[in-house]
Amino acid sequence: MPSATLLAQSVLSGVFSGALYALMGLGISLAWGLLRVINLAHFAFVFLAGYLVYQCIGVSGWSPTLVVLLALPLFFVAGVALQWLFARFSVDEFGSLLVTFGLTIMIESLIQWIWTADVRRMETPLSTWSVKLGPIYVPVAESILLLVTLAVVVAAWAWLRHTYVGKALRASAQNPVIAAAFGVSHRRLAFLLSGVAAATGALAGVFVAVGSPISPSQMFGSLGVVLAAVILGGLGNPLGLLAASILIGIAEALTMALTAPSWAPLVSFSLLIFILVLRPDRV
Repeated sequence: MPSATLLAQSVLSGVFSGALYALMGLGISLAWGLLRVINLAHFAFVFLAGYLVYQCIGVSGWSPTLVVLLALPLFFVAGVALQWLFARFSVDEFGSLLVTFGLTIMIESLIQWIWTADVRRMETPLSTWSVKLGPIYVPVAESILLLVTLAVVVAAWAWLRHTYVGKALRASAQNPVIAAAFGVSHRRLAFLLSGVAAATGALAGVFVAVGSPISPSQMFGSLGVVLAAVILGGLGNPLGLLAASILIGIAEALTMALTAPSWAPLVSFSLLIFILVLRPDRV
C-alpha cells in the first residue's frame, strides 16, 4: 500500500493534470456545445502552439510574454479562418469531425517535417522550480497552470452567463431561427467563438511546452482523455468540464499510484462509457 505522502502527491499531480485537460478541452467543449462543430483540429492547434513556444522561447530565446501575446491573436485568426471554411462549404456536425481529423493529420505531418518526431523539451528555470509544503512538493509551473485554468474557465462561464454575446450564443445554439428573429447573427458569433476557442488552445499549448517533453504522437494520446472530460462535463459547460477534468486527473493519478501506469487510460474511458450508457443525451 502506498504511503500517505505518495497518495497526497498523486492527488496533487492529478489536480494539475486535470487543469491541463480542462484548458485543452475548453475550446472543443464550447464549439461542440454551442456551434455543433466537433473540432478535432483543436488538439493540433494545442501542439502546434506548443512547438512554436518551444522554438521561440527554448531555441531562439524570445521573451515568454512576447510569445504569448503573439500566439493568442495568431491562433484566434486561425480559428476564425477554420470556421469560415465550415460556413463556406456548409459542413455539418459529422462532416466537421471528418474534416478536422484530416486537418489534424496534416498538422501532425507538418510538425514532424519541421521538428521531426523526436521528443523535444524546453529547458526553463520555471519548469524545475517547486515549493515544499511539509512532505509535499508543489511545482511552480503547474501551480501557475492551475491558476490560469481557473481564471479562464470562470471567465468563460461568466462570459456565457452574464454578457449579451454569451446569452446570444446560448440562444442561437438552442433555437437559431428564433434567435435570428431577434437580431442575433449566428455567423458573426460563430466566428468570434471559434477564434476564442482556438486562442484557449494556444494558451494550453504554452503549458504543454513548459510542463513536459513534447512529441507529435502525444497529440493523439491526449485526444481520448480530453474528449472524455468534455463529454462528462457537459458540452458547452466550462465549470462542468473543469470538474470532470480534475476528477479524471485524480482518478488516473491514484490508479498509477495504486496499480500501474498502464491502467490509467482505462479510468477516463470507463467513466465515459458509464455516463453514456446512463445518459446518452449528453452528446
